[in-house]
This record gives sequence, structure tokens and C-alpha cells, in this order.
Amino acid sequence: MSRLELRIPPPVVAGVCALLMGFVPELPFAFPGHRALALALAGLGIALGVAAVVQFKRARTTIHPQDPEKSTALVTSGVYRFTRNPMYLGMLTLLAAWALWLANAAALIVLPLFVGYLNRFQIAPEERALQARFGAAFADYRRAVRRWI
Repeated sequence: MSRLELRIPPPVVAGVCALLMGFVPELPFAFPGHRALALALAGLGIALGVAAVVQFKRARTTIHPQDPEKSTALVTSGVYRFTRNPMYLGMLTLLAAWALWLANAAALIVLPLFVGYLNRFQIAPEERALQARFGAAFADYRRAVRRWI
């Protein structure tokens, strides 16, 4: 299973999850305004992702998720003060928005699958690489800031 570590880019994983959400059995839960709420949630997810990328660009470090060992800076400011993985949290928020847009409660089952996959095959190896690269600074950051929220 370790062969899957850092193999599939997280946006691809999110895309597969979004497609899967369209094929799960329907368990409708539409309510007035669910689409407006989905759009607002999608906006939040996009804002999180953009803010995270901007922080990485300012720090002049890689955003490439398959090469965490190429990181040149430990980013701990901006949205990274609240979550260690705002890009992934943004993707999760977009997936939640999609489930809401579909008005399908069964689609929500895909969210923990996305989180579980990223925790095991993306975030864990990233954190090992960051620990090796930044040592005590990353350990301190890891203790102070939650992985997701």
C-alpha cells in the first residue's frame, strides 16, 4: 500500500471523489436555498485553496504535492495558522458543497473516504518529509496547529 504514497495528486483524488458522489444511491435532502448554500460553501473552499497557494508563492516554496522534500520554507502564517492543510481542506469543502448541490445525503459518505485517503497516502508522507527537512520547527508547528481544522 505504501506504493500509493504521494502517487495520485490530491486534485485528482478530489475529482474522483466528486465523480463517485454522482453515482452513489440517492438519499435526497433538498431544502430551500440548498444550492445557494452550496455556492457559498464552494466559494469558501476556493478561497481557502487560493489563500494557501498565495502563502506558498510568497514563501517561494513548492506547491507540488508529490515532492514535499523540495519544500524550501515552512509556511505557518495566513491560513496556515488555523490548519496545516488548507489546500486539502478547501478541496474537502468543495466536495461538501458538491454533495449539498446534489442534495444527496448518501454523497456525504465520500467525504470521510477522501479524508482517510489523504491522511494515509498524502499527508502522512508529506509530514514525514517536512519533519526531516525542518525538524523541531515542524514538530512545534504540528503540535500547535491541527491537521484539518
